[in-house]
Amino acid sequence: MKSISLFLTALVTLLCLEGKAQQVSFKTEYIGNSGYYYLPPGDKSREKIGESKGSAMIYQAAFTMPLSMKVDENERPTVWGVAFGGTYVSLRNQDFSEYMVSEIMNLQVGVYHLRPLNDKWSMRASAGIGIFTPSTDFSKISFKNVLGSGGVVFIRHLNPNLDIGAGVAINSSLGYPMIFPAVYLNWRHNGRFDVNIELVEGLDISTGFDYNDRLKLSYALEMNGQAALLERDGKDQIFSHQYIVTGFRPELKLGTKGLSVTGMAGINLFRPASFSDRTLKGVFAGDNDYYFSVSPYGSVGLKMKF
Repeated sequence: MKSISLFLTALVTLLCLEGKAQQVSFKTEYIGNSGYYYLPPGDKSREKIGESKGSAMIYQAAFTMPLSMKVDENERPTVWGVAFGGTYVSLRNQDFSEYMVSEIMNLQVGVYHLRPLNDKWSMRASAGIGIFTPSTDFSKISFKNVLGSGGVVFIRHLNPNLDIGAGVAINSSLGYPMIFPAVYLNWRHNGRFDVNIELVEGLDISTGFDYNDRLKLSYALEMNGQAALLERDGKDQIFSHQYIVTGFRPELKLGTKGLSVTGMAGINLFRPASFSDRTLKGVFAGDNDYYFSVSPYGSVGLKMKF
């Protein structure tokens, strides 16, 4: 679990790098009520934390706008652009005997760049800054809630359906610049029946069927998360909240060009939510494996491309 937490704590500080078109998106997610558990180090038997339980509502919005774009002879773009993102999480916790974060606000802004290096390689890069707090009270925001981030990934275009890449991501989530490995994967099989695997801003695996030009139904597995920086017991800490969900995901394209509505109905498979000291040792500590168990999941979203 700690490796998932470390990966996603770094991941949520990175901005969207797609940016091939101006796009606005909104999404609301619901994670149902379930018990809170602890997994002891070296022991596979989990422990229930009293009567503690909780659910979550997640609201997300994002906007990307290319400032300049040109396409080469291989149909690969060179793009400079800006991106904005915001997430609010309401954690509806019940019967916790100790302090538990009840809300998370993440706000991010940055620039991104995508360019082909030759007919087989491309480069993606970003730099940005974000605010990660356990409150929506702007008067309580301090420099400790601010993170800088950046990253560069080199992508190999193996064939028309498969792109893989690797690089580095840098952020200050531990209180100082720290380098993390960055991985990129995009595999797709297009047609009326398609398969997509993406590891870009999160994990998204889906198989879908196009019923017609407007309606598509997919079965998907998604992984996402948020983080809050705070002081607890006199220590600078990170509260990380992640979730892995799976279910059926319909997408309906509306009459207006570029406008679509998406949804998902399924289950939350795994929802780690825990504190760790804002140090490398703290992230890998063996006493922060706390999570909410399996629960219902649903989402609805809107995307507009211009």
